[in-house]
Amino acid sequence: MARVSHSLLDPYVTVPLKRHYHRLPIPRSFPPEGLIALGHLSAILGGIGFAFSTTTWWGGLLAAGGVAGNHLADIFDGTHARETGQCRHGGELLDHFTDPLSFSYWIAGLSLGMGQPELGIAGVIVLYATAVLTNIKAKLTGEFALATFGPTEFKSLLVMWGVALAATPLLTAALPVATLALWGYLALLSVGIVQLVCGLIRGVREVNRLAVAPDTEEWITVRDEAASGEAAASTRRCA
Repeated sequence: MARVSHSLLDPYVTVPLKRHYHRLPIPRSFPPEGLIALGHLSAILGGIGFAFSTTTWWGGLLAAGGVAGNHLADIFDGTHARETGQCRHGGELLDHFTDPLSFSYWIAGLSLGMGQPELGIAGVIVLYATAVLTNIKAKLTGEFALATFGPTEFKSLLVMWGVALAATPLLTAALPVATLALWGYLALLSVGIVQLVCGLIRGVREVNRLAVAPDTEEWITVRDEAASGEAAASTRRCA
């Protein structure tokens, strides 16, 4: 399956960082799944940081560091797998499975920090709808595509946002941190909804233009076949 990134920042962030892979002290025997696990742990710390970002000085910094650490692991896990000949289907499955979970931690943390759990639910719905759309479209087209405003852009904004939440109490007392967090979250949620709707419309049009015939096969009900086979075997034994 082809992987295509339309990201605005990948040429300036992801690609240059990958060039420095050989400078990293990562043992060649270290499994890429270990990098995925480290990135996931970093994402959890980021979510905890966002949950405390409106009430503590360190919450925003922990959030920014957690998101940045997750993105670095996400950049280098695939590179490490290819460079060391450790590419496995299981590793790719884990990578794509943990990515939306990481975003869920951050959304949940932000909503807790703002005291707005209903906005967190809305954010998670938009997140997983986007993830499902991306994966189903990839299955139909054979191309896994990242949007112009994709993971790199979102994570970069979250890092800057975490730093801003930590710095706001030091710079001004006129703007409550919770208010800043709410405004930023509503802006990101609005962008996510617009991008989801536009992506769905474009996706339907794109898959309808495919030269490949649509899938018309019926579901194979394994349990019914097994039951029919057992019934036939029982009949033969009785005969």
